[in-house]
Amino acid sequence: MDGIIVVDKEKNLTSRDVVNVVSRALNTKKIGHTGTLDPIATGVLVLAVGRALKIIDILISETKEYIATAKLGILTDTLDITGQTLEEKSFDLDFDMLDKTLKSFIGKYAQEVPLYSSVKVNGKRLHEYARSGIEVSLPKREVEIFEIELLELRDDTFKFRVVVSKGCYIRSLIRDIGEKLNTKATMCDLRRTRQGSFKVEDANTLESIKNDNYKIISLYDVLKDFKMVEVDDFIANKISNGRILENRYNEDKIVFINKNHEVLAIYEVYKKDKTKIKPWCVMNIRKNAYNK
Repeated sequence: MDGIIVVDKEKNLTSRDVVNVVSRALNTKKIGHTGTLDPIATGVLVLAVGRALKIIDILISETKEYIATAKLGILTDTLDITGQTLEEKSFDLDFDMLDKTLKSFIGKYAQEVPLYSSVKVNGKRLHEYARSGIEVSLPKREVEIFEIELLELRDDTFKFRVVVSKGCYIRSLIRDIGEKLNTKATMCDLRRTRQGSFKVEDANTLESIKNDNYKIISLYDVLKDFKMVEVDDFIANKISNGRILENRYNEDKIVFINKNHEVLAIYEVYKKDKTKIKPWCVMNIRKNAYNK
């Protein structure tokens, strides 16, 4: 089995928990997720199965959309409501002020990653430093906010929709929004509604997957927005062996398929010689069939 399964993750499960459940249901160990969701979060979790694991780098580079809810006047160590309170601070704002502040984040900025995260510093994950009580300098990463929209402000909480780049932590964004408002803010709910072209309304529930009632998206459909080239057995043989080919295409990446619409490989421009293309990944589909 090769392809993508989109899951609507439930609250209080880790991304690894979801992978384990689906792995057992599908009876395969060749499965992995393409972007972690915290236990507090729900929504789109994209799982790669079989040969689809080879294209995870493409899948995690996509933009993501979230609906987030934040609590004003409080900051916790985990930057969400499950953590220990570090600081409380009063606030005085209205809808227009908050809306203007949110929109000021559109664009790129250097975001400090959360202490409770899987980001590695000196070979050790930050959450391991946190749980050991060891102080560590938190790295910053450039992220981009493409869209942000205030949906609701009620008493000490507000809800907003946001579209962000890879690597953006919504917990950190909420903390930064609080700082810009001269107060504190902590995430209390998060739902990922989209990752790239994968939408939550098209996602499978864990229950449906357990009952063998789910949709798997083929590699062909996942990669359909790339330049696709159908090849005969002679070229398929070269591709299966990872041969460098002539660059006849004005594209950064080219997907080669056979007559059955099976993805054989993804090629990219050869940096040393742009008249050539080289394998980015080879799927090894029926390799022996091309080596008669």
